Amino acid sequence: MKEAKRSRKRKRGKVHKKSTTQAGDDPSKVSGVNQSMVSNVAISKTKKPLSFLDKMKARLSGGHFRMLNEKLYTCSGDEALNYFKENPELFNVYHAGYQEQMLHWPEKPVNIITKWLKDHSPSLIVADFGCGDARLARSVKNKVWSLDLVAHDPSVIACDMSNTPLEASSVDVAIFCLSLMGTDYPSFLQEALRVLKPRGWLLIAEVKSRLDPTTGGADPNNFLKAICELGFTIESKVYSNSFRYELMKSTTTSKACLCFCRISLTKCLCCST
Repeated sequence: MKEAKRSRKRKRGKVHKKSTTQAGDDPSKVSGVNQSMVSNVAISKTKKPLSFLDKMKARLSGGHFRMLNEKLYTCSGDEALNYFKENPELFNVYHAGYQEQMLHWPEKPVNIITKWLKDHSPSLIVADFGCGDARLARSVKNKVWSLDLVAHDPSVIACDMSNTPLEASSVDVAIFCLSLMGTDYPSFLQEALRVLKPRGWLLIAEVKSRLDPTTGGADPNNFLKAICELGFTIESKVYSNSFRYELMKSTTTSKACLCFCRISLTKCLCCST
């Protein structure tokens, strides 16, 4: 009897040793370990730092973004629309660079505007001029018309910001979030006034350097005065370290002629260095 028990113990020990060895040979077969987890660990251990070639590619990508950024600030909206129609792949390059820039910003203006909309009625209809990847539309319950030069997202309407397909007096809120970029940007504001309902809202988020005379920017008081002459009243102004936020309301349905010839907005300095 004792000899039989010792024999059974020896057999169990051999089986245990064999199974442990097999599990050690293939970690993915150990109970509770997911194959993808094992693969991710292996990849993380073999991940190498950026090579010189990768760093050069990143610098070239940044250079392409700055070149496109310069282009958008120094041409008309119609010229920009035709430029990206002929080179649609460059729009992706531009927005990839834009997303990279945003990673270094202390705040994201689109988040400020999103909060403002969430603090108001979701029934307000919104026109987002220069919407990019349509992030605003995905972040709120409102009906948002997303407008940009290229339909980067299926929900985006590709058009010139001075000539949108929206009906007159059809939206409650018009938004320009860092998108007053063309040399004819006053016509973008005129288009916003056209599509806004009476007493509609105009929200402008802009880089402070573009409205800072000490750095070659426009005089902010003259800028706001010209917008008021178009048919808006100033409701509030909010300044941060990097951005200005102007909240205005349309006061009339008349289409006044806006003269901005004395106010030339500079390009965004933070995106051109």
